[in-house]
Amino acid sequence: MGQNRILLVHAMQELLEPGGFEELTAFVAVAEAGSFAAAAKVLERDASVLSRRVSQLERRLGVRLLSRTTRRVTPTEAGAAYFTRVQGVLEELASASREASDHAASPQGLVRVSIPIVFGRQWIAPMLPTFLARYPDIRLDVRTSDYFIDVVAEGFDVAIRVTAGAQRDSTLTTRKIASYQNLLVASPGYLAANGIPEKPADLTRHRCLGFTGSTAWPDWPLVREGKRQTVRPACSLTADHSEVLLMAAVGGAGIAFAADWLAGPALRDGTLVEVLPGWVGREDGGVYAILAPGRLVPAKTRLFVDEVANVIKAGWACRPNGRRD
Repeated sequence: MGQNRILLVHAMQELLEPGGFEELTAFVAVAEAGSFAAAAKVLERDASVLSRRVSQLERRLGVRLLSRTTRRVTPTEAGAAYFTRVQGVLEELASASREASDHAASPQGLVRVSIPIVFGRQWIAPMLPTFLARYPDIRLDVRTSDYFIDVVAEGFDVAIRVTAGAQRDSTLTTRKIASYQNLLVASPGYLAANGIPEKPADLTRHRCLGFTGSTAWPDWPLVREGKRQTVRPACSLTADHSEVLLMAAVGGAGIAFAADWLAGPALRDGTLVEVLPGWVGREDGGVYAILAPGRLVPAKTRLFVDEVANVIKAGWACRPNGRRD
């Protein structure tokens, strides 16, 4: 055990000695409330009891934590620093206690979920019956949308989102569930009739299917083993819906630049094949669970996110070309 951990254990032993936790709670309450009387109302204790406990804590630490006047009580410099540290400790202890209670109790209640339309239909909808059977006291309200909804303002517990690049909203809690890549795909019939591209530049001589919802549109930024190349394809069909383009590709309309999670089933059953193997989208995409800010995620929500992650992980392991996260 390292020296820092020994010191931490020693500090926790002192904290949990008779009266130690009450002293700490009294100090935090007074520091937050600004007076012993106000803190006494919050804790439903006598102000004189809180004053005595804070004094005992100061004697034990050997430093004055609060500056007392007839009008108000304010933390000293040492008290302010101590307050900042112990407040975080108390919050973590409270979170740990609530999490333990969640595990002990049967998870229950309503979980409001927002999922993308196509991804939700392919990956999340099939898992819902199994999840509800496993947790009969949890109810789900699932809404489909490709827009980046505000989970807090719109009252959602979690939003599953599929997007290129990292999520950068620091005001939200974000958990990355999986990664994906974009691949070039076409039907065997299209390639038999039009030839097989041998290099990215050949794509400009083919009928291509363009997804206008891509942040890189009208370009296809490609990379293979660190080599980068950008192609601007000549598109016989463009659409703002990825599934429309995938169906067109399966029907032999041209070459599509599609996410592997979307094209995977068609690649596995042979209705699509990969074009220019090894050339993939330059920017990896991700599947994210977006949650309201806060350290503690309710058990019912956490279980749903874990189930989504497990289903995707199992499915991702079977993607074409052996690609895994």
